[in-house]
Amino acid sequence: MKYLSGWILLWLALPVQAALEYDLQAEQVARNTWFVEGKTEDFSQENGGNIVNTAFIVTAEGVIVLDTGVSKRYGEALRQLIESTTDQPMRLIINTHQHPDHFLGNQAFADVPIAALEQTREQIRRNGDAFAENMYRLVGDWMRGTDVVVPSQTLTPGIIDIGGHRLEWLALSGHSGADLVLFDHTTGVLFPFDMVFYQRALTTPHTPGLMQWHQELEQLRAIPFTLMLPGHGPRVEDGRALDQMQAYLEWLDRVLTDAAEQGLSMTETMALPIPATFDSIALRRAEFERTVFHLYPDYEQAVFEP
Repeated sequence: MKYLSGWILLWLALPVQAALEYDLQAEQVARNTWFVEGKTEDFSQENGGNIVNTAFIVTAEGVIVLDTGVSKRYGEALRQLIESTTDQPMRLIINTHQHPDHFLGNQAFADVPIAALEQTREQIRRNGDAFAENMYRLVGDWMRGTDVVVPSQTLTPGIIDIGGHRLEWLALSGHSGADLVLFDHTTGVLFPFDMVFYQRALTTPHTPGLMQWHQELEQLRAIPFTLMLPGHGPRVEDGRALDQMQAYLEWLDRVLTDAAEQGLSMTETMALPIPATFDSIALRRAEFERTVFHLYPDYEQAVFEP
């Protein structure tokens, strides 16, 4: 009876354990370039925080991994996926900015150089533990064993040639205060990371300003890309994602300005309608309310203390 009880307990535990496995799939979208697309959802215990897009480039000198995901478990799954795709060794890991879904998988790549902008390294060093604690609250057991690994190297913007790929790194700031963008001149693929959300509402907790973000997107328009892989949402081969981003940022800035000038409360502003033109954007209501919470006090201050 004791052994039967043990097997019953083991059987009951199996679905829970199986549910804690990321089913990551890599799509080859250009020469030597793979895209791992996340869900356009909010963090939850159902999705394990798999809401971020990651990617990797297999060069003749090794693999460049572009963001490591939300947890140690995600990072391990990503590394396993990469190693099942290529025999090339890991060459370089990139953390594109400070948000936790982009760097908390670093533990799985701790034996590889991990690079980020200097400001991003400092942001992760300063905020990483708090981000990790919040992710534990949001996605629970998916985060088991996850610790913060701060990038070990500073990435300097500019053009470098690695293994047959001419890579241009740009430093922007509209989303998080320090935002890396990559353009692969060899393949024409643009990786704007979280400077661009497509069909998923953008997040604003660390933006230095909506219109600053809007203006920096013009720099991306000037890049002759043939394929864009945003930080959240599906890939796109033209300027539609930039059009959507800029239209949404313009609307956000205008509605917050008008609300502040009318003296609306934060609660009243959160209840304002969202134009139907944005109906295709996932999480638009939830992220609009968060944006009001994050930014509305600044708009009120601008009205009352010009």
